[in-house]
Amino acid sequence: MSVLEMKVPSPGESITEVEIATWLVKDGDYVEKDQPIAEVDSDKATLELPAEESGVITLKAEEGDVVQVGQVVCLIDRDAAKPSGSAAPAAEAPKQEESPKAAEPAKQEAPAPQAAAQPVAAATQTYATGAPSPAAKKILDEKGMDASQVSGSGRDGRITKSDAELAAVPALGGNPVTATGSRSTTTTKLSVLRRKIAQRLVSVKNETAMLTTFNEVDMSEIFRLRKLYKEEFAQRHGVGLGFMSFFTKAVTRALQMYPDVNASIDGDFKVNYDFCDISIAVSGPKGLMVPVLRNAENMSFASVEANIKDLATKVRDGKITVDEMTGGTFTITNGGTFGSMLSTPIINPPQSAILGMHNIIQRPVAVDGQVVIRPMMYVAMSYDHRIIDGKESVGFLVAVKEAIDNPVGILMNGDERKGLGL
Repeated sequence: MSVLEMKVPSPGESITEVEIATWLVKDGDYVEKDQPIAEVDSDKATLELPAEESGVITLKAEEGDVVQVGQVVCLIDRDAAKPSGSAAPAAEAPKQEESPKAAEPAKQEAPAPQAAAQPVAAATQTYATGAPSPAAKKILDEKGMDASQVSGSGRDGRITKSDAELAAVPALGGNPVTATGSRSTTTTKLSVLRRKIAQRLVSVKNETAMLTTFNEVDMSEIFRLRKLYKEEFAQRHGVGLGFMSFFTKAVTRALQMYPDVNASIDGDFKVNYDFCDISIAVSGPKGLMVPVLRNAENMSFASVEANIKDLATKVRDGKITVDEMTGGTFTITNGGTFGSMLSTPIINPPQSAILGMHNIIQRPVAVDGQVVIRPMMYVAMSYDHRIIDGKESVGFLVAVKEAIDNPVGILMNGDERKGLGL
């Protein structure tokens, strides 16, 4: 018998262990080469594990097990013959015969709860005339209630304090308030990814001097450009003209103006980057992911939109790789897509700053001494005060505001068509 030992491959640099999130096959199944057989969670992403050969599989790990990179998680018998189409129904036949038998005891036991209900009902009637405890009597006297109106749940029908409290609280229809509906709880183990995110977020709060500064931007010009060039831009470049390209271009410009915002701390040293790798927060089925736009400072509006669309699709389809989420010198997160008006985003370590976008609201603002209605957005920048001073953080956010308020003059050198690649 030729048996292949399948080992956990390395999902990426610095990852030493993964968790078996879900087995996509059962023990003894016949699998084809390259067929996905499991989903594994690392502290950075959820990845599919494909079968390396065709054959009958024997599982060597359970769902929820944490296994080391290089550990054997299953065996594949390459000599096993592929089962014919008629084999599967024959194997299922005994299960179909067993199901009616398994249901019979349940039918026999069903009358038991009904039989027990009668003594309980009788007991309730007997307890209704029970005497109240001193604490219960005090409550009933305060509420002007008679003990005969209350059913006692204590020994020998005695009315307890809780009985009195429950009876003293009237419901909408004048009846005592009672708890109704399901009160069950569900306990689910957090995935490796979610546990890692939790650890990182707590460490940021504990290990950085995080502050947040706020400003607001006028989205009028961006609205005008999108309305005017949306269709032409989509026909020329094959992607839509969204808000993220404007904010990404505004951020890369501001990072070059304030280089300490584009830096990180490594022990006693400050590391400055001469490139702008922008992490874009994307919500996926497994939680929030932050794929990276490499050298975003050199990207056009169309290139930013195309790369964001590609990375977001990979996140939502569960096909994002660890390398595509590794690195990043600054993060942009858009809580406005979920309706957030204002927030204090948490830094994505080891980065030193993050920009939070929010929803766009038509608000009255003063322009040239006149009150006008404009589409306004609050923006927030959280930063590590150990490396970024208040002057730099405020200056950075003002630079972002200037570019969003006047994208043609600042981001497109005065030529909106050329700036958009049209």
